[in-house]
Amino acid sequence: MHILGKSLILIGVVIAVIGLVLTFGYRIPYIGRLPGDIYYRKDNFVFYFPLATSIIISVILSLVLYLLTRR
Repeated sequence: MHILGKSLILIGVVIAVIGLVLTFGYRIPYIGRLPGDIYYRKDNFVFYFPLATSIIISVILSLVLYLLTRR
């Protein structure tokens, strides 16, 4: 039961952080407009792939999870 409690707390924190990012994410400068994000527009077709943003978010989340699970 001890592990279940910690897991539920961690899941709750992750959901809260996702909620904050979705609510205030547009105020974070440069997120989604970094060099390396692929943006292609032609006539009435738009293709957008936030490659650099995805890599940076992945690195940050990996570091946070590493620090949380380190013993």
